[in-house]
Amino acid sequence: MTKEQIETILITGATKHDYEAKSGAVNVPIYASSTFDQEHFDAFGPYDYSRSGNPTRDALERTIAQLENGSRGFAFASGIGAISAALLTLNAGDHIVVTNEVYGGTYRFVTTLLPKYGITHTFADFTDLEAIEAAIQPNTVVLYAETPANPLLGITDLEGVVKIAKKHQLKTFVDNTFMTPLYQKPLDLGADVVLHSATKFLGGHSEVIAGLAVTKDEELGQAIYAIQNGMGGILGPHDCFSVIQGIKSLHARLEMSSRNAQKIAEFLQQHEDVVDVYYPGLPTHPGYDIHKRQSTSGGAVLSFKLPTRDFTKVFVESMQIPIFAVSLGGVESILSYPVTMSHAAIPQEEREKRGITDGLLRLSVGLEHVDDLIADISQALEKAKVTV
Repeated sequence: MTKEQIETILITGATKHDYEAKSGAVNVPIYASSTFDQEHFDAFGPYDYSRSGNPTRDALERTIAQLENGSRGFAFASGIGAISAALLTLNAGDHIVVTNEVYGGTYRFVTTLLPKYGITHTFADFTDLEAIEAAIQPNTVVLYAETPANPLLGITDLEGVVKIAKKHQLKTFVDNTFMTPLYQKPLDLGADVVLHSATKFLGGHSEVIAGLAVTKDEELGQAIYAIQNGMGGILGPHDCFSVIQGIKSLHARLEMSSRNAQKIAEFLQQHEDVVDVYYPGLPTHPGYDIHKRQSTSGGAVLSFKLPTRDFTKVFVESMQIPIFAVSLGGVESILSYPVTMSHAAIPQEEREKRGITDGLLRLSVGLEHVDDLIADISQALEKAKVTV
């Protein structure tokens, strides 16, 4: 049989392991057990204690590794847990170069916790390959990218970054949360580690907090496993089951959400009261050609700027369909205000340098009818216009 397409692997990946095949179960069982009986005094079986390994978690970890074309997958209790574990494979005295457009939780970890372990950092504009290379120091070991980035959807040329990394004998870590392996495969482009907040599109139903990491090679996989097992930030079997179920419907959900996002971005771009629209599916988006080369969709997340904070406040409070909340990637549309939500951990001066201003909103587009969403946005914009 020829190699299966990703749409097939999304459905079958988690259930093609020995422990499901023996029972014929269509769903991976939830192994709600902290420990496992050993048959022999001198030889343990594949599982002994669920922090070190659990069959349900194993199914999820093998699935994400297969989807990303990696060697090892790991499931953590949150997205930042996965990011932290990957970065804690570094040693005291090491240095990392990090994209300056990065998730607020990653910024907080890099700036407040990594220094306690003697790991230093430099932020750089990852839309500019020359800026990335200029930030490299003699003790740099990792280039950390996020593309499309949160919240302005900045695009990093992954092949370009990998080329720089190999030139200087560095590793490349990539946060692939927005695209998922359905639309983008950083390991195939030469990256060493790919990271996900599985809370978002992979889980897809705003019901679970989870993080995933995948390594290209076994050696780096062993290093991340040592952190996972040693620090214990594992994802429990019930949450692993939820993510597995979410992955099965990823293609159908994300395809529809992305189509909706494209139409909404085009509508906003034409509206006189919208200052800027940030969406990789628009030909006017910076990095559009690069994104089109390394990804297969614009995705389901867009951001846009409104004229003032007061205008933005009225707009948000006039919206009726999307929820106004932290997070993204659910079946429901989620409207967020990065200044006080996803990027609140970044000081105001640094936020403004990064373009995260008082009029910026991020919209994760869900599965509602796109005409209803556009009508809701339209009436909220009109309400803000006549009120402010």
